[in-house]
Amino acid sequence: MKFSIILSIISLSACKTDNSNVKENYSLRIEKPYLGQKPPGLNPIPFAPGLVSTDLYEVNSAFTPDMKAFYFIRRGEEHKKSAFYEYKYNATNGKWEKSEIASPWIGRPVIAPDGQTMHLGDRYLQRTKSGWSELQKLEPPTISNDSMYIMRLSSSSNGTYYFDTYKENDSIFPIRYSRLINGKHEEPKALPKAINKGTFLSHPFIAPDESYLLFDAQREDGYGDSDIYISFKQKDSTWSNAVNLGDKINTSAWEASASITPDGKYLFFSRNVGSEDFENVDIFWVSTMVIKELRELNKNSYVEDI
Repeated sequence: MKFSIILSIISLSACKTDNSNVKENYSLRIEKPYLGQKPPGLNPIPFAPGLVSTDLYEVNSAFTPDMKAFYFIRRGEEHKKSAFYEYKYNATNGKWEKSEIASPWIGRPVIAPDGQTMHLGDRYLQRTKSGWSELQKLEPPTISNDSMYIMRLSSSSNGTYYFDTYKENDSIFPIRYSRLINGKHEEPKALPKAINKGTFLSHPFIAPDESYLLFDAQREDGYGDSDIYISFKQKDSTWSNAVNLGDKINTSAWEASASITPDGKYLFFSRNVGSEDFENVDIFWVSTMVIKELRELNKNSYVEDI
C-alpha cells in the first residue's frame, strides 16, 4: 500500500524545540490553512464540522509539516467498518481535496519529527522517493510480549520512542519509553509515577525535544471518563507531576489522543459527544496557549524518577 507525503517538525510555542531557530510558518503560504477553518481561541471547538467532525466517530488527526495535508480516522460510515482519510491542499485551485487512503484503518498516525516515518502503533510506514513504503512491523525489543500491543507510538527528534502497551482485559498498563542507542532501541522502560498513575494510560504524544508529554488516563482528579494530561521535563531531567488540562478541554465524557500541530499553534484531541456506545466522537482543536499557561503554573511541580 502506497501513500503520499506527511509530517516533520512539531514546535510548541510554550516549549523551545531543537528546530525553533529555523521554524517556518508554512500555513502562511496556504490561501485557506487548516482546511479553511476559522481558528479557535482558549475554548475548544469541533474541527471542520461537516468535513472532518460529523455525527460519526472521528479520531487521531495529523497535519504534514508543510500544513498542506491532513489525516484522520473515521468509523461508522455505511458499508465501511473504518477508513483512513486525507485532505490535501491543491495550490492550483486553492481547495482542500479529500481522498480515502486506507480501509479499514491501519493504526493511529503520529509522524516522526524528521518526517521520514509514519508511526501506526506497533507498525509503521517509511518514507521513500515514491511515497510511503509497505506497512512494516516494529521489531523487538520495542515490544516483546505477544499478549500486549501498542495503540499509539510517538518519537522525539533523537529517536526515543514513547508508547502505551495495551493488554486485553487489563486497565493498568504504563507508558514506556525506549531510547535509540547506537542505531538500536533499548529495552523499554516505564516512565516514573509522575506520569504513570491511574488507569488506561494511553495515546502518548512527545514533543520533539522531549520537553513535554501529552497522554490520556482515568484518574481520581479527573472529570469523569478519560482525561488529557501533560507532564513537563524539568531542568534536572525529571518529569513534573502530570497536570490535568482543565475543564475547558476535559469533561465528564471521554477525551483522548491529543497532539500538537506542526506550527505549534493548536492542540488537537478527540471527544465523545455521543452516548456510552461512542457512536459520535469528534476531533476538537484549541489554542496551545492553554499549555503555556499550565507550564507557568506548574513549573516547580516535579517528582524524582522512582
